[in-house]
Amino acid sequence: MSVRILALVGSLRAGSHNRQLAEAAVKHAPEGAQIELFEGLADVPFYNEDIDVEGSVPAAAVALREAAGSADALLLFSPEYNGTMPAVLKNAIDWLSRPYGAGALVGKPVAVVGTAFGQYGGVWAQDEARKAVGIAGAKVLEDVKLSVPGSVTRFADTHPADDAEVVEQLTAVLAAVHGHADAAAAA
Repeated sequence: MSVRILALVGSLRAGSHNRQLAEAAVKHAPEGAQIELFEGLADVPFYNEDIDVEGSVPAAAVALREAAGSADALLLFSPEYNGTMPAVLKNAIDWLSRPYGAGALVGKPVAVVGTAFGQYGGVWAQDEARKAVGIAGAKVLEDVKLSVPGSVTRFADTHPADDAEVVEQLTAVLAAVHGHADAAAAA
């Protein structure tokens, strides 16, 4: 049985380096793991309890919840916007946290990685994403990290999937997420 890992990318830009990093994860998925890159975060409206009512939940939010609900683990890719995670990623976490105590993230292994232009590779944003997803009920993989600095120059001519150092680090992340998902599924 294959482990399903859902990848959520916090940047909507077509040429996003975090999207490219997620594409590299799909390309280098370990044997026995399937990584699905979720499309459609741009279509999910801002969380509003007034529209989170059975029969009224927007289709894009339903699709997000279903994708996360059927995944064995999640891998979040976060750039850093003004020292924190992008609104689109926070919004996804908000939708996945409901209904309170029984959202699609509860008990699921989740790792947060990413790349940013700054010298620390977006660690503040990734720390904020770990905090939010943990409060939402996920089993945050605190020891599974990857922050790639200098994305604009580092990936100017090289896709992350072709950067040997990044691939080595990403492969270790994927193996860890796969192992945690396998263990959670067996429990």
